[in-house]
Amino acid sequence: MGGFLNRIFQFSIFNFISHPFISRSSSSLVIGHWTSVISNFLKMLLVSIIIITLYAAPVEPQSALTQLKTRAERTNYVETSRYDDVVAFLDTVAKASSLVHTTTFGYTFEGRPLPLAVVGRVSDAKPATVRASGKLRIYIQANIHAGEVEGKESALALVRDMALGHYAQWLDSMVLLVAPIYNADGNERVSLTNRGPQHGPIGGMGIRANAQGLNINRDNIKLDTPEARSMVKLLNDYDPHVMIDLHTTNGSHHAYHLTWEIPNNPAADPGITRLARDEWMPEVMKVIKAKYGWDLHSYGDVSGQPPDQVWTTVEDLPRYTHNYWGLRNRFGILSETYSYLTFEDRIATATRFLEEIINFAHTNASRVRKAANDADSQSLIARRLSLRSKVRRSDQKAEVLMGDTQEEVNPYSGHVILRRLDVRKPEQMWLEATFEPVELERVPSAYYLPAELRSAVDRLQAHGIRIERLNQPSTLELEEFHIESNQVVAQAFEGHQERTISGKYEPVKRTLPAGTYRVPMNQPLARLAFYLIEARSNDGLLTWNVLDEALKDSHVYPIVRSRR
Repeated sequence: MGGFLNRIFQFSIFNFISHPFISRSSSSLVIGHWTSVISNFLKMLLVSIIIITLYAAPVEPQSALTQLKTRAERTNYVETSRYDDVVAFLDTVAKASSLVHTTTFGYTFEGRPLPLAVVGRVSDAKPATVRASGKLRIYIQANIHAGEVEGKESALALVRDMALGHYAQWLDSMVLLVAPIYNADGNERVSLTNRGPQHGPIGGMGIRANAQGLNINRDNIKLDTPEARSMVKLLNDYDPHVMIDLHTTNGSHHAYHLTWEIPNNPAADPGITRLARDEWMPEVMKVIKAKYGWDLHSYGDVSGQPPDQVWTTVEDLPRYTHNYWGLRNRFGILSETYSYLTFEDRIATATRFLEEIINFAHTNASRVRKAANDADSQSLIARRLSLRSKVRRSDQKAEVLMGDTQEEVNPYSGHVILRRLDVRKPEQMWLEATFEPVELERVPSAYYLPAELRSAVDRLQAHGIRIERLNQPSTLELEEFHIESNQVVAQAFEGHQERTISGKYEPVKRTLPAGTYRVPMNQPLARLAFYLIEARSNDGLLTWNVLDEALKDSHVYPIVRSRR
């Protein structure tokens, strides 16, 4: 193309300098002739400039996007994207589209910046800009377990496709916050044999834990990992209304393309739980069944033998992301694609699930925002909330579809992997899909923490909980928890020996010194504060040894609360 343009330009010059001279003496003829020559030259030069502009201009952004592929797509689903692939992919999309802005929201243990794509009709990726849009905010998180990689590929493709103009109607009502590679350190520890018999990617995948050896999806309360602290900071900054966490199953054998869960802790706001469980998820399952013939089900795994088999969901503890998000008064949605689908099919499944989740959110954007805002504005003071619960078994059995697999061999490792067969075997089982309280406690108007409990205060502030300090000594009517038993689990879990105490509150009148921390409970994150602070919480600060030093040789819980 360069030679072609050069020849056009040379022809314009040649046409000018080679034009024969006129020997006629008439000056008017000479002037007229040269006027014509110059005019023709300028016309040819203009044509040359136009052609050069058209052909030498940079490739149109949309053209660049139509050629852009994820690593999974480029390798015919043999490989999954590495950290550098993800960053380069998002940067390419952002340069090509004004709908996509890239930023970071924190760091991994090894210091990798965590990439975030903000997709919407906003001018930049700043939290203030996104919140000022007034639109529904949806956070999509993938790769918390870095061997469960299809969510990462699906999230990247979704960002690209939205930049290409797909799903344009979504942008009328929402802004998406997409974090495709949450466990970036674990993602880089690729092995062909990670994840056991999972069907690919046969070119290898990362590991479950982060670089500390910790499971980030057990760290949403204790915040031992920089990744969890970074995610919590993102929530505090952007305040998304909906959060979606993309996973893969860990080996259960059923016939579902995907299973899901919503916040199932009884302390979560019931309005959010009802909308999610009774309307949102049933609609998604119905649409996906109609469009693709796929069956979805609420999350579970099978225990027991026929005829007493039970389909049981995951624990209701807020150490898990979807439950943690629920205690923040937000819609937390967990998805688990079936690990024995092929890698390509798992990506398609995650994509279609995301599409229908977001379609419902778009259609019901005002309802979803209102449910979150209503939960934030409720006063919990003097109400009794659940601190401990048990799984509730259904009154009657229900149909669960079991499946089958066949063995295959990874051609590069020789490792046996399993492929899902299109088999559906209905079986009647008890369902254990929800939880009910076994221990309730009153929500006080405030909690008071001694100034020396800096570690506890740090955790609370990191979660975004509002804390005040007493400027002067205050004599107050309080309650303190008298400890009757203090037990520690012998076996360490995630680097901790989980602690539980029992006892009861007793009224006291006490003068608290200046500098005491006060946690007011008339704040949006009151549910979370309650669960973190209460002495009998089954997943609070005490559980994770944050208060161990203060409990040493003490028979009184170090945090007191208002009597009313």
